[in-house]
Amino acid sequence: MPHFTAVRDSDKPVIRTFAPNQAFWEGRPVAVTGATGFLGSHLTALLADLGARVVILVRDAVPPSTIREPWWPRVSVVAGPIEDQALLERFLGDYDVATVFHLAAQTQVGVANRNPVPTYESNVRGTWALLEAVRRTPTVRQVITASSDKAYGEQPALPYTEDMPLLAVNPYDVSKACSDLIAQSFALTYGVPVVITRCGNFFGPGDTNWERLVPGTIRLLLRGERPIIRSDGTMTRDYLYVVDGALAYLQLAEAFANDASLAGEAFNFSSERPLSVLELVGLLQSAASTDLEPDIRDTARHEIPHQFLSAAKAHKILGWAPRHTMEEALAQTVEWYQAALAPSDSPS
Repeated sequence: MPHFTAVRDSDKPVIRTFAPNQAFWEGRPVAVTGATGFLGSHLTALLADLGARVVILVRDAVPPSTIREPWWPRVSVVAGPIEDQALLERFLGDYDVATVFHLAAQTQVGVANRNPVPTYESNVRGTWALLEAVRRTPTVRQVITASSDKAYGEQPALPYTEDMPLLAVNPYDVSKACSDLIAQSFALTYGVPVVITRCGNFFGPGDTNWERLVPGTIRLLLRGERPIIRSDGTMTRDYLYVVDGALAYLQLAEAFANDASLAGEAFNFSSERPLSVLELVGLLQSAASTDLEPDIRDTARHEIPHQFLSAAKAHKILGWAPRHTMEEALAQTVEWYQAALAPSDSPS
């Protein structure tokens, strides 16, 4: 069992609640890859509401989403794969993009374990293709690229801090570690203006990937069914409310615009409240007002037992902190699914 180091409140700087600077974003040409994904949908919604001129890259047609529908008519759409560097150069150049959020990736651990090559193509080739396109596009001033807590691999002590080596072993983890190092290389070798985020597991409204723990558990609970746990329930993970994650990306971009020396730096974003799977399921049970015995299957393989992040660097340099407590975030999440999964009253 790794050593878990508690972060005392007295160790943290005084932090003010972040509000995006509308004057910075209004009319700003912004590109988002992975905009139709879970985090991307929330981030793009914020950008559209702030008045940014958003262009997104979309590979596949996706079903409608209540998170995506309000902003979809307000963005430009370029269709194609993230691995196509020539397309990316047009994507950035034709729209005079100033800020890029690179979120496009294959994000499922199980998919990566079954089919590693497509994961490497998307996550590794996609990153260098995007950054090479940025290098050839003089209008771009900031790139925020998504790594992951999985890039750290299994460490002898926790929490993860940004100065730790990246020790990934499993396919998904390696894909994120590679993309992370590629971003650092482009920043330090070529002066590409890129910074890196490392976050844990996002949860919140709009996630319909029922294989993920939070939405899958909530759906079962609302159906009156026992929650299914693929592991033995003891795995420890870092969970971050997707709204807080999207705001963190905006805050990092604004800070980077004011301080170019951040290029090549990585920032952890975390609630700093690690939870075991069983603990999280218990909190979801409370939020949903249910008490159903979990179905513990212990079938998960090739996953790191314990992971969580220190956000001390983000606190100190960015003044960042999540707006929501875990209980507030889970309550809002359950409330959204209760509405979204409610039976329709319309006649068939």
